[in-house]
Amino acid sequence: MTPKKLGVHVEGRDLRLSNLDKNLYPEFTKGEVLDYYARVAPVLLPHLKDRPLTRIRYPDGVDGESFFEKSAPSYTPGWIRTATISSPGSSRGRDTIDYVVVDDLPTLVWCANLAALELHVPQWKVGPRGRQHSPDLMVFDLDPGPPATVVDACRVACLLRDLLAADELESYPKTSGKKGLHLYVPIKEDDRTSEYAKRAAQILASDHPDLVVSKMDKRLRGGKVFVDWSQNNPAKTTVAPYSLRAAHRPSVSAPVTWDELEDARKPDDLAFTPEEVLERVDKHGDLLEPLLERRQPLP
Repeated sequence: MTPKKLGVHVEGRDLRLSNLDKNLYPEFTKGEVLDYYARVAPVLLPHLKDRPLTRIRYPDGVDGESFFEKSAPSYTPGWIRTATISSPGSSRGRDTIDYVVVDDLPTLVWCANLAALELHVPQWKVGPRGRQHSPDLMVFDLDPGPPATVVDACRVACLLRDLLAADELESYPKTSGKKGLHLYVPIKEDDRTSEYAKRAAQILASDHPDLVVSKMDKRLRGGKVFVDWSQNNPAKTTVAPYSLRAAHRPSVSAPVTWDELEDARKPDDLAFTPEEVLERVDKHGDLLEPLLERRQPLP
Protein backbone atom coordinates (compact mmCIF):
# COMPACT_ATOMS: atom_id res chain seq x y z
CA MET A 1 0.00 0.00 0.00
CA THR A 2 1.35 3.41 -0.99
CA PRO A 3 1.86 5.74 2.00
CA LYS A 4 -0.29 8.89 2.19
CA LYS A 5 2.85 11.02 1.98
CA LEU A 6 6.15 10.13 0.39
CA GLY A 7 9.39 12.06 0.67
CA VAL A 8 11.43 12.25 -2.56
CA HIS A 9 14.67 13.94 -3.58
CA VAL A 10 14.45 15.59 -7.01
CA GLU A 11 17.54 17.24 -8.44
CA GLY A 12 18.68 18.50 -5.06
CA ARG A 13 15.24 19.45 -3.73
CA ASP A 14 13.27 17.60 -1.07
CA LEU A 15 9.58 17.21 -1.88
CA ARG A 16 6.66 15.61 -0.05
CA LEU A 17 4.28 13.87 -2.44
CA SER A 18 0.79 13.04 -1.21
CA ASN A 19 -2.18 10.81 -2.07
CA LEU A 20 -0.44 9.05 -4.95
CA ASP A 21 -3.20 6.42 -5.15
CA LYS A 22 -5.94 9.03 -5.55
CA ASN A 23 -7.71 8.93 -8.89
CA LEU A 24 -7.47 12.31 -10.64
CA TYR A 25 -9.06 10.71 -13.71
CA PRO A 26 -11.47 7.77 -13.39
CA GLU A 27 -8.70 5.31 -14.28
CA PHE A 28 -5.52 7.40 -13.85
CA THR A 29 -4.02 8.17 -10.47
CA LYS A 30 -2.12 11.13 -9.13
CA GLY A 31 0.96 8.92 -9.05
CA GLU A 32 0.54 8.28 -12.78
CA VAL A 33 0.13 12.03 -13.39
CA LEU A 34 3.40 12.68 -11.55
CA ASP A 35 5.11 9.85 -13.42
CA TYR A 36 3.98 11.25 -16.79
CA TYR A 37 5.16 14.78 -16.04
CA ALA A 38 8.51 13.54 -14.74
CA ARG A 39 9.07 11.41 -17.87
CA VAL A 40 7.94 14.06 -20.37
CA ALA A 41 9.88 16.83 -18.59
CA PRO A 42 12.88 16.85 -20.98
CA VAL A 43 10.67 18.06 -23.84
CA LEU A 44 8.06 19.92 -21.77
CA LEU A 45 10.34 22.10 -19.63
CA PRO A 46 11.90 24.08 -22.53
CA HIS A 47 8.38 25.22 -23.51
CA LEU A 48 7.65 26.39 -19.96
CA LYS A 49 11.01 28.03 -19.27
CA ASP A 50 10.79 31.77 -18.55
CA ARG A 51 7.01 31.82 -19.12
CA PRO A 52 4.68 32.74 -16.21
CA LEU A 53 2.52 29.70 -15.52
CA THR A 54 -1.23 29.57 -15.02
CA ARG A 55 -2.27 26.25 -13.46
CA ILE A 56 -5.69 24.65 -13.60
CA ARG A 57 -5.92 22.52 -10.49
CA TYR A 58 -8.22 19.55 -9.88
CA PRO A 59 -7.69 18.59 -6.21
CA ASP A 60 -10.64 16.16 -6.31
CA GLY A 61 -9.98 14.93 -9.84
CA VAL A 62 -11.51 15.84 -13.19
CA ASP A 63 -15.03 15.08 -11.93
CA GLY A 64 -14.68 17.49 -8.99
CA GLU A 65 -14.27 21.22 -8.62
CA SER A 66 -11.39 22.93 -10.41
CA PHE A 67 -9.87 26.38 -10.28
CA PHE A 68 -7.42 28.58 -12.16
CA GLU A 69 -4.37 29.58 -10.15
CA LYS A 70 -2.06 32.35 -11.30
CA SER A 71 -0.56 33.60 -8.05
CA ALA A 72 2.02 31.53 -6.23
CA PRO A 73 0.27 30.24 -3.08
CA SER A 74 1.51 31.35 0.33
CA TYR A 75 3.12 27.93 0.97
CA THR A 76 5.27 28.06 -2.19
CA PRO A 77 8.82 26.93 -1.27
CA GLY A 78 11.42 29.68 -1.30
CA TRP A 79 13.50 27.89 -3.93
CA ILE A 80 10.75 28.12 -6.56
CA ARG A 81 11.21 30.93 -9.06
CA THR A 82 8.44 33.52 -9.19
CA ALA A 83 7.96 36.56 -11.40
CA THR A 84 5.99 39.64 -10.38
CA ILE A 85 3.95 40.75 -13.39
CA SER A 86 1.77 43.82 -13.76
CA SER A 87 -1.90 42.87 -13.80
CA PRO A 88 -4.12 45.95 -13.64
CA GLY A 89 -7.74 45.08 -12.92
CA SER A 90 -6.87 41.75 -11.31
CA SER A 91 -9.87 40.00 -9.74
CA ARG A 92 -8.01 40.07 -6.43
CA GLY A 93 -7.75 43.85 -6.57
CA ARG A 94 -3.98 43.77 -6.94
CA ASP A 95 -1.92 45.55 -9.59
CA THR A 96 0.61 42.70 -9.79
CA ILE A 97 0.58 38.91 -9.64
CA ASP A 98 3.43 36.72 -8.40
CA TYR A 99 3.51 33.91 -10.98
CA VAL A 100 5.30 30.60 -10.64
CA VAL A 101 7.85 30.04 -13.42
CA VAL A 102 8.63 26.39 -14.13
CA ASP A 103 12.26 26.18 -15.20
CA ASP A 104 13.19 22.84 -13.65
CA LEU A 105 11.96 19.37 -12.75
CA PRO A 106 11.47 19.97 -8.99
CA THR A 107 9.11 22.89 -9.70
CA LEU A 108 7.19 20.81 -12.26
CA VAL A 109 6.81 17.92 -9.79
CA TRP A 110 5.71 20.37 -7.07
CA CYS A 111 2.98 21.74 -9.37
CA ALA A 112 1.82 18.26 -10.38
CA ASN A 113 1.64 17.22 -6.72
CA LEU A 114 -0.87 20.06 -6.23
CA ALA A 115 -3.06 18.41 -8.90
CA ALA A 116 -2.20 21.08 -11.46
CA LEU A 117 -3.23 18.92 -14.39
CA GLU A 118 -3.28 21.68 -17.01
CA LEU A 119 -0.35 24.03 -17.57
CA HIS A 120 -1.02 27.23 -19.53
CA VAL A 121 1.53 29.84 -20.63
CA PRO A 122 1.53 33.13 -22.56
CA GLN A 123 3.31 33.74 -25.86
CA TRP A 124 5.96 35.90 -24.15
CA LYS A 125 8.72 35.40 -21.62
CA VAL A 126 10.06 37.18 -18.56
CA GLY A 127 13.70 38.07 -18.08
CA PRO A 128 15.78 37.26 -14.99
CA ARG A 129 14.53 40.39 -13.21
CA GLY A 130 10.92 39.89 -14.20
CA ARG A 131 10.94 42.20 -17.23
CA GLN A 132 8.18 41.23 -19.64
CA HIS A 133 9.44 40.66 -23.17
CA SER A 134 7.47 41.11 -26.39
CA PRO A 135 5.89 37.92 -27.80
CA ASP A 136 8.26 35.44 -29.43
CA LEU A 137 5.40 33.14 -30.48
CA MET A 138 2.22 33.69 -32.45
CA VAL A 139 -0.56 31.15 -32.02
CA PHE A 140 -3.85 30.32 -33.74
CA ASP A 141 -6.47 28.23 -31.92
CA LEU A 142 -8.57 26.28 -34.43
CA ASP A 143 -11.84 25.44 -32.69
CA PRO A 144 -14.42 23.36 -34.63
CA GLY A 145 -18.08 24.06 -33.95
CA PRO A 146 -20.24 20.89 -34.04
CA PRO A 147 -20.91 19.04 -36.23
CA ALA A 148 -17.44 20.06 -37.48
CA THR A 149 -14.59 18.11 -35.87
CA VAL A 150 -10.83 18.23 -35.57
CA VAL A 151 -10.68 16.70 -39.07
CA ASP A 152 -12.21 19.93 -40.40
CA ALA A 153 -9.72 21.86 -38.27
CA CYS A 154 -6.96 19.96 -40.07
CA ARG A 155 -8.19 21.33 -43.40
CA VAL A 156 -8.16 24.85 -41.98
CA ALA A 157 -4.70 24.32 -40.50
CA CYS A 158 -3.34 23.42 -43.92
CA LEU A 159 -4.97 26.49 -45.47
CA LEU A 160 -3.52 28.66 -42.72
CA ARG A 161 -0.10 27.05 -43.15
CA ASP A 162 -0.12 28.00 -46.83
CA LEU A 163 -1.30 31.54 -46.08
CA LEU A 164 1.52 32.02 -43.59
CA ALA A 165 4.04 30.47 -45.98
CA ALA A 166 3.21 33.20 -48.49
CA ASP A 167 4.70 35.59 -45.93
CA GLU A 168 7.70 33.24 -45.49
CA LEU A 169 6.47 32.10 -42.08
CA GLU A 170 6.79 28.44 -41.16
CA SER A 171 4.22 27.08 -38.71
CA TYR A 172 4.02 24.08 -36.40
CA PRO A 173 0.87 22.24 -35.23
CA LYS A 174 -0.21 20.47 -32.06
CA THR A 175 -3.52 19.12 -30.86
CA SER A 176 -5.32 21.08 -28.18
CA GLY A 177 -5.82 17.81 -26.31
CA LYS A 178 -9.56 18.31 -26.62
CA LYS A 179 -11.42 18.95 -29.88
CA GLY A 180 -9.21 21.37 -31.80
CA LEU A 181 -5.72 22.30 -32.95
CA HIS A 182 -3.14 24.96 -32.19
CA LEU A 183 -0.84 26.38 -34.84
CA TYR A 184 2.35 28.11 -33.67
CA VAL A 185 4.67 30.49 -35.48
CA PRO A 186 8.02 31.26 -33.81
CA ILE A 187 8.91 34.91 -34.42
CA LYS A 188 11.40 37.58 -33.56
CA GLU A 189 10.01 39.53 -30.61
CA ASP A 190 7.17 41.66 -31.94
CA ASP A 191 4.14 43.39 -30.41
CA ARG A 192 2.08 43.08 -33.62
CA THR A 193 1.09 39.43 -33.28
CA SER A 194 -2.58 40.08 -32.45
CA GLU A 195 -2.92 42.45 -35.39
CA TYR A 196 -1.27 40.04 -37.82
CA ALA A 197 -3.16 36.97 -36.55
CA LYS A 198 -6.52 38.74 -36.74
CA ARG A 199 -5.87 39.79 -40.31
CA ALA A 200 -4.84 36.24 -41.30
CA ALA A 201 -8.01 34.81 -39.73
CA GLN A 202 -10.14 37.38 -41.56
CA ILE A 203 -8.53 36.50 -44.90
CA LEU A 204 -9.22 32.79 -44.37
CA ALA A 205 -12.84 33.49 -43.38
CA SER A 206 -13.31 35.65 -46.47
CA ASP A 207 -11.75 33.09 -48.81
CA HIS A 208 -13.48 30.05 -47.25
CA PRO A 209 -16.78 31.29 -45.76
CA ASP A 210 -18.35 27.81 -45.69
CA LEU A 211 -15.52 26.45 -43.56
CA VAL A 212 -13.94 29.26 -41.52
CA VAL A 213 -15.21 31.93 -39.15
CA SER A 214 -13.03 34.62 -37.58
CA LYS A 215 -15.61 36.51 -35.49
CA MET A 216 -16.05 35.79 -31.78
CA ASP A 217 -19.84 35.34 -32.00
CA LYS A 218 -20.51 31.71 -31.04
CA ARG A 219 -23.74 31.71 -33.02
CA LEU A 220 -21.66 31.79 -36.23
CA ARG A 221 -19.57 28.71 -35.47
CA GLY A 222 -21.95 25.83 -36.17
CA GLY A 223 -20.35 23.44 -38.65
CA LYS A 224 -17.35 25.74 -39.14
CA VAL A 225 -13.89 26.17 -37.65
CA PHE A 226 -13.32 29.28 -35.58
CA VAL A 227 -9.81 30.64 -36.10
CA ASP A 228 -9.23 32.23 -32.71
CA TRP A 229 -6.49 34.83 -33.04
CA SER A 230 -7.22 36.43 -29.66
CA GLN A 231 -4.87 34.21 -27.66
CA ASN A 232 -2.09 36.50 -28.85
CA ASN A 233 -3.37 39.12 -26.43
CA PRO A 234 -0.58 39.42 -23.81
CA ALA A 235 -3.12 38.80 -21.04
CA LYS A 236 -4.13 35.40 -22.45
CA THR A 237 -2.53 31.98 -22.28
CA THR A 238 -2.55 28.73 -24.27
CA VAL A 239 -2.16 25.22 -22.93
CA ALA A 240 1.49 24.25 -23.13
CA PRO A 241 2.79 21.51 -25.42
CA TYR A 242 2.73 18.13 -23.64
CA SER A 243 0.36 19.37 -20.93
CA LEU A 244 -2.36 17.03 -19.77
CA ARG A 245 -5.96 18.07 -20.34
CA ALA A 246 -8.90 17.47 -18.04
CA ALA A 247 -11.40 15.05 -19.59
CA HIS A 248 -12.96 11.72 -18.72
CA ARG A 249 -9.83 10.00 -20.03
CA PRO A 250 -6.38 11.59 -19.72
CA SER A 251 -5.38 13.29 -22.95
CA VAL A 252 -2.43 15.45 -23.96
CA SER A 253 -1.90 18.57 -26.03
CA ALA A 254 0.45 16.78 -28.41
CA PRO A 255 2.71 18.02 -31.21
CA VAL A 256 1.85 16.42 -34.55
CA THR A 257 3.29 16.37 -38.05
CA TRP A 258 1.76 17.93 -41.13
CA ASP A 259 1.51 14.46 -42.66
CA GLU A 260 -0.61 13.35 -39.71
CA LEU A 261 -2.94 16.32 -40.17
CA GLU A 262 -3.31 15.68 -43.88
CA ASP A 263 -3.95 11.96 -43.33
CA ALA A 264 -6.45 12.33 -40.44
CA ARG A 265 -9.85 10.87 -41.28
CA LYS A 266 -11.51 10.68 -37.87
CA PRO A 267 -11.08 12.54 -34.55
CA ASP A 268 -9.46 9.55 -32.84
CA ASP A 269 -6.56 9.79 -35.30
CA LEU A 270 -5.44 12.88 -33.38
CA ALA A 271 -6.22 11.84 -29.79
CA PHE A 272 -3.22 10.77 -27.72
CA THR A 273 -2.90 9.30 -24.24
CA PRO A 274 0.05 10.14 -21.97
CA GLU A 275 1.72 6.81 -22.74
CA GLU A 276 1.27 7.31 -26.48
CA VAL A 277 2.83 10.77 -26.22
CA LEU A 278 5.85 9.37 -24.39
CA GLU A 279 6.23 6.77 -27.16
CA ARG A 280 6.00 9.54 -29.77
CA VAL A 281 8.72 11.52 -27.98
CA ASP A 282 10.95 8.43 -28.01
CA LYS A 283 10.34 8.10 -31.74
CA HIS A 284 10.28 11.72 -32.95
CA GLY A 285 11.90 13.77 -30.20
CA ASP A 286 10.27 17.18 -29.73
CA LEU A 287 8.37 18.03 -32.91
CA LEU A 288 8.03 21.59 -31.59
CA GLU A 289 11.73 22.13 -31.00
CA PRO A 290 11.76 24.80 -33.78
CA LEU A 291 9.63 26.99 -31.48
CA LEU A 292 12.67 27.20 -29.20
CA GLU A 293 15.20 27.96 -31.91
CA ARG A 294 13.65 29.71 -34.92
CA ARG A 295 12.97 33.44 -34.92
CA GLN A 296 11.11 34.58 -38.03
CA PRO A 297 10.37 38.26 -38.67
CA LEU A 298 6.72 39.27 -39.09
CA PRO A 299 6.25 41.06 -42.42
